[in-house]
Amino acid sequence: MQDVFAELQWRGLIHQTTDDEYLPRLLREKPWTVYAGFDPTADSLHVGHLMALMILRRFQRAGHRPIALAGGATGMIGDPSGKSEERKLLSPDVLQANLDGVTPQLQKFLDFDAGDRSAVLVNNYDWMGRFGYLEFLRDVGKHFPVNVMLAKDSVRSRLENAEAGLSYTEFSYMLLQAYDFVNLLDNYDCRLQVGGSDQWGNITAGIDLARRLRGVQLYGATCPLLENRFGQKMGKTEAGALWLDPEKTSPYRFYQYWINLDDEDVGKCLRFFTDLAREEIDAVSAAHQAAPEKRTAQRRLAAELTRLVHGPEGLQAAEQATDVFFGAEIHELSDDQLTAIFDDVPSRELPRSRLDGAGLDIVEALAAAGLAKSKGEARRIIGQGGAYINNRRVENPQRQLTAADLAGQSVMVLRTGKKNYALLRFL
Repeated sequence: MQDVFAELQWRGLIHQTTDDEYLPRLLREKPWTVYAGFDPTADSLHVGHLMALMILRRFQRAGHRPIALAGGATGMIGDPSGKSEERKLLSPDVLQANLDGVTPQLQKFLDFDAGDRSAVLVNNYDWMGRFGYLEFLRDVGKHFPVNVMLAKDSVRSRLENAEAGLSYTEFSYMLLQAYDFVNLLDNYDCRLQVGGSDQWGNITAGIDLARRLRGVQLYGATCPLLENRFGQKMGKTEAGALWLDPEKTSPYRFYQYWINLDDEDVGKCLRFFTDLAREEIDAVSAAHQAAPEKRTAQRRLAAELTRLVHGPEGLQAAEQATDVFFGAEIHELSDDQLTAIFDDVPSRELPRSRLDGAGLDIVEALAAAGLAKSKGEARRIIGQGGAYINNRRVENPQRQLTAADLAGQSVMVLRTGKKNYALLRFL
């Protein structure tokens, strides 16, 4: 057995455990079953979920069996932990669509064909949906002292907020997650739950319930929340969360987030999110410290994580898009890819018919795109070798642009100088 606890510690993925003395030893003695839960509050996971996912992945690689729990039942309620106000309740149809989006993402990180340590994917609605209200109160609620629940940080912080408060629905969330732990104990002999540090109250509630219902000692461990050096949540962009779904966050945007990561945060993210061994991470970090302007650590992190989340094809597309933004010739890209690369540059729509017949004069195109104030300035830029179509230099000021010059289905990329871009869309 590999010492998974020691690995998690050096990677900085242990925030607290319910038993610092015995849990590491127990994990070295025999394979365990460990679970983490993921409520489908959206139709995609985001970067914050990667912390728990990578912990499950590391447990499996060390010889243990991981369970990924998709919260079809708990997702209907919404976890109050770490929230200042109540979540909006999701309809069954929306929740099912979210589950359909999240499930294949969970499957991407774990091995479901690994013999005794094969990963298991469960949905807690399968057992919670069978409960009636009175039955749940009698069989589960009876074993929850209210004073213990009130002492949990996730509950107390909301009760102290007079404006937000806490509904009975959210107050009951802790009971649902606690029973998940007991159910997984009964059916999979699962004795360890992992999650973010904001899940501590829910985890310990499950341990207490198992002790009361089954007379069994369960265990819990939490990882730190994904925050930058200023204590702010990472994985947020101007467009919102950094999603794992390529339709919500393109592989290029995902890759660029990690390329642009602060030097102070890149080291821990290499430990958190890659499968690189300690020696290799140390070597990458040393190379980065010797020449930080080369962003060696960020580039390695971006490559490893993009490959893990989006596959080799996604990484190739992200690297190609990055090369394009820095001047590589543009070819074989779609309009969606071009829009993702150049989403913050000016664009203008023109009729598709402008490309018919003799085509559109390059001088007029530069002026129409706003890259030249006048046709005279456009001619001067071309004469000085500073005009580009799809990152190919234009040398002839009489050049006529046709549909053959489109970079995608309807988009043409114009550039003056090194990075002064604009898009023309022909519709």
